[in-house]
Amino acid sequence: MSTPVVDFHGHLAVPEADALVAGSAGFAAELAAEQRAHSPASLAANRAQLQRLAEKLTDVEARLADLDAMSVDIQVVGPMPMHHYWAEPDLAVRLARTVNEAVAGHCAAAPERLHGLGTVPLQHPDLAVALLDTAVTELGLYGISVSTTVEGRELADPAHNGVWAKAEELGAVVFVHPWGCSLGERLASNYLGNTVGQPIETTVALSHLIFTGVLDRFPRLKLVAAHGGGYLPTYIGRSDHAWEVRPDARGCAEPPSSYLRRMWFDALVYVPRALRHLVEEVGADRVVLGTDHPFDMGVTDPVARLDAAGLDPAARDAIAGGNALDLLLKGRA
Repeated sequence: MSTPVVDFHGHLAVPEADALVAGSAGFAAELAAEQRAHSPASLAANRAQLQRLAEKLTDVEARLADLDAMSVDIQVVGPMPMHHYWAEPDLAVRLARTVNEAVAGHCAAAPERLHGLGTVPLQHPDLAVALLDTAVTELGLYGISVSTTVEGRELADPAHNGVWAKAEELGAVVFVHPWGCSLGERLASNYLGNTVGQPIETTVALSHLIFTGVLDRFPRLKLVAAHGGGYLPTYIGRSDHAWEVRPDARGCAEPPSSYLRRMWFDALVYVPRALRHLVEEVGADRVVLGTDHPFDMGVTDPVARLDAAGLDPAARDAIAGGNALDLLLKGRA
């Protein structure tokens, strides 16, 4: 039997979580920042898209129909990036539980085809550790999705060490997916905050995790980066050069490029030559399919795009599903 095709990058909307933050000052500030970071045209397009995709983002049968149309057997379903890292402890716990239970319930409707990722309140690391444990050991989720910053704090901040340690212990996936862009109004026009800004966010977050030695301290962390890891694999030679010539860049034990082979990357890089380059830089065993389903910046033909890269059969099959299944299933508590 051939290896199932696995999409590592699907999204679920959770209206119950949205209701928990509606009308709060923190959510109002979040919306205001989003409005500053997008042009009126982009805001209107985003609203229209969310209305158009409401069923695909919530209904199991609609999701399965899309997977069939994409020739995808299994999808890893994570929440829309709705982490709300500004939330105070009580609200943060309710949000995480609501989201995680919704993801688990959605996936339970088709357990052979849908595998879930949850969320944790990284702004409260002790709570995040406990909620990660519950998500994996009680709800059956396969890990968590995190954004690239936590209210201005980097993922690499030592405050999060306990979360990474718990993820290692559980064999849980940590999927890094940006939500917004810290460059704000500078990229507000022409949807640049997403097309350019989100890859920048991922590049910065991964660079911090590498250069500060987080991946030395947590070598078994299953870190997966959305959107092909942003720009990092493309220009990793500059990072290696800095590590070689600058003592202040020596926060990690080995050249930065070596850490590309300690994390995983989804294949959402759009064109065959970009996928071939990603594979060359990180290794075929470090790439998984990703569609960003069901959003317009995603793709609906992931297998065809993979085949267009012209990789050897073993590499092609590993990326199509073998690597993802290894990530999800090996080393789980």
